Amino acid sequence: MRIHTEERPYMCEECGYACNQSSDFKKHMRIHSGERLYKCEECGYACDKSGDLKKHMRIHSGERLYKCEECGYACNQSSTLKTHMRIHSGERP
Repeated sequence: MRIHTEERPYMCEECGYACNQSSDFKKHMRIHSGERLYKCEECGYACDKSGDLKKHMRIHSGERLYKCEECGYACNQSSTLKTHMRIHSGERP
């Protein structure tokens, strides 16, 4: 119901961030505490989100999920492919 009423009872006193779920608030507070729950066993990289560790692990596995349809270039992050596509479109950053 908080989604519909836009009620955001969880408010960060450090930066003013507000949300409607306690789990989101706990995740947010890691930004301020510097807590890093997710660690790479191979190199020691640490982060606060599981998705960030998953992306990082592609470096070690060599997995390249994103492929350019025009030239076959492959990379491990969608943002890298998006940047690469500028080569084909002629778009400048």
